[in-house]
Amino acid sequence: MPTADATAAEYVAARPKSAAAHQRAKGYFAADGATHFTRAAVPFRPYITHAAGPRKWDLDGHEYLDCVMGHGALVLGHAHPAVSAAIAAQVPKGAHYGDNHELEIAWAEGIRGHMPTAERIEYCASGMEATQLGLRLARVFTGRKRVLRFAACYHGWSDEVTAPGSAGAIAEYVKVIPAGNPDLVSQELASGEYACVLIEGGGARVSGRSPIAPDFYRALPAICAKAGTVFMLDEVVTGFREAAGGWQSVLGIRPDLTTIGKAASGGLPSGILLGRADIFASLHPASPPDRLVVHGGTWNAVPITCAAGIAACETYRGGEPQRRAAEGAARLRSLANAAFRQRGLAARVYGRSIVHIYLGPVERDDPNNDQPPTLELAKLFDKSAAKRYGRLDLHMLSRGVATLRGEAFIFSSVHTDQDVDRTAAALVESVAAVAADGLL
Repeated sequence: MPTADATAAEYVAARPKSAAAHQRAKGYFAADGATHFTRAAVPFRPYITHAAGPRKWDLDGHEYLDCVMGHGALVLGHAHPAVSAAIAAQVPKGAHYGDNHELEIAWAEGIRGHMPTAERIEYCASGMEATQLGLRLARVFTGRKRVLRFAACYHGWSDEVTAPGSAGAIAEYVKVIPAGNPDLVSQELASGEYACVLIEGGGARVSGRSPIAPDFYRALPAICAKAGTVFMLDEVVTGFREAAGGWQSVLGIRPDLTTIGKAASGGLPSGILLGRADIFASLHPASPPDRLVVHGGTWNAVPITCAAGIAACETYRGGEPQRRAAEGAARLRSLANAAFRQRGLAARVYGRSIVHIYLGPVERDDPNNDQPPTLELAKLFDKSAAKRYGRLDLHMLSRGVATLRGEAFIFSSVHTDQDVDRTAAALVESVAAVAADGLL
């Protein structure tokens, strides 16, 4: 039996309960039993029973160092004591009032304390919803329809923000251009047709799988202001992860609108749109009918989510969790890349507190371990390499480390140096195994 097949067979044999759960799931969920595209894997990802700190456990009792961290939401790790206590205290008081309450105000105060650009705040159930609301407000505010976005940036799966050419999607007023050229943005906006410029914070695709130069971000506010276009920064991943004040605080920029989520609510479902008060004016019920934006959402600012968010915002004060997550990630990058170089493996890791994995020819080797080994989007997002990353994911799971489908490690403040060292060793062994499988 080939090595690759043996690895998969051993994985399945060691997880009979997860295998049985997967068979049940396939009878309900169309994406081969998965409820999120990143959770679809061959043969299957483990089925988790519980998690704490930087670890989680599956149905078969296997322990994993978790480097998925709620798709980036869990900067504080699983079941953080302060967040858990806030949720536990709120549940007996009611999870959903269907009415106004003081917790939504206290959470807004916590958010504004970290992000001064939050002149107004609107709660949603997900980051993608917040982005859609921002686009609508920008269109009403400017009287324009068009949206300018940037290649490889991820904003969710709805029509106007999904990848160009996605099946079933309609986005006739959206144009996607490469990031990095301020003059090209100025040329587009000169038409006077664009309501909004939308870009992902921290770089394209989960905070920088494809990096975007900081100076490009810094140029956008002035370019947009000159053209009368709303500048919206998607910080659903970077908000409260990159720093307590988000990517905008790192770069010293002031977007007109910002979307956050994930980490803002301590891991509970949420999306938040914040920004300039004048752009939010059309939400006021006294607005003229032709300018009134009606924003519903049964799960907007429910008490249980607000309670978790208040606790999380308080914990972020001072920025220590973000610093610890960044330090762990830097340690992994240094250890893994040194081993890759020593062993001559065609792989590198790069990024910040979210560490991206690259498997392929190394065209440029950054001594600081921050930048990718190629600048070509086609190579960074090579669809033909999906099997390679899937195999890496399987090897890592077999060694007790859960990655974001073999493409990234997401760190938290509770990953210790020992956790990082173990992760680095598993990564180097797994990349070598992918090479031995004939996929690298």
